[in-house]
Amino acid sequence: MATTPSPVPVRKHFSMIRGFHLADVFTLGNAACGVGAVFLSMAFMASQSLAQFLWAAALAPAAFVFDVFDGRIARWRQTHSALGRELDSLADVISFGVAPAALAFAAGLDGGWDCVLLIYFVGCGVSRLARYNVTAEALSAGADKVKYFEGTPIPTSVVLVGVLAWAAWQGRIGDAVWGGAWVLGPWQLHPLTLLFALSGTLMISKTLRIPKF
Repeated sequence: MATTPSPVPVRKHFSMIRGFHLADVFTLGNAACGVGAVFLSMAFMASQSLAQFLWAAALAPAAFVFDVFDGRIARWRQTHSALGRELDSLADVISFGVAPAALAFAAGLDGGWDCVLLIYFVGCGVSRLARYNVTAEALSAGADKVKYFEGTPIPTSVVLVGVLAWAAWQGRIGDAVWGGAWVLGPWQLHPLTLLFALSGTLMISKTLRIPKF
């Protein structure tokens, strides 16, 4: 007896976007803030307009607000998904990894060693998020959310952005950046960049456990 073949599902245009949940829209808002901060950092380097620098810095806490609400909305509406988790991590890489590094570079932390440490910072952020994605289920122990973070969460880089914003407000960026510059071998190092190296190191720590409330 011949069997009737199963109908091939019709794929509609923009079907992926139609599948987004409300929490995913907030996640995209997070990513948009990060991209905007990168653009404003580049614009500041061309114009040296303090307003553009401060607007770039202000987008970091805005991204943090979106990041907080997307998780709460997902739990409220019970719309957790693998796509949403990956989307959240990709947005966080932009807003709390790449954008702070771009702002630091624009602030004058642009020596050779500075670039190495800023790349290290972003790499640590990417590694931290990847580790979280593969261990979240184990850390949650069957609950709706994880009980603690291994290493500091990447949104803590908002503190670094706050330091840069305060320095800019005080006129202490560029040639007048806090801590000055050291010449180490062929390249310059601005000591302020060491804060980014410390932040990155804390993010990838396996022994540091931060309770999640």
